[in-house]
Amino acid sequence: MNEKTITQLQKRVEDLECQLAFQEQTIDELNEALAQQQLVISKMQDQMKYVVGKMKNMDSSNLADPANETPPPHY
Repeated sequence: MNEKTITQLQKRVEDLECQLAFQEQTIDELNEALAQQQLVISKMQDQMKYVVGKMKNMDSSNLADPANETPPPHY
């Protein structure tokens, strides 16, 4: 191989190493973002379970029967 070919190959290897480094950084950043989103989703699921539990346990007797309500004054 001549000197020019070796130099071209070295340049290509350096470019590939640079691309690999950027890809690894991007993967790490995406992984961190995904982990944070999963924490948020888990927290929201817990909150929804709490709200659903509260709704199921609400006493419907707090609401008056419309048949027993007195009509508004304008009737």
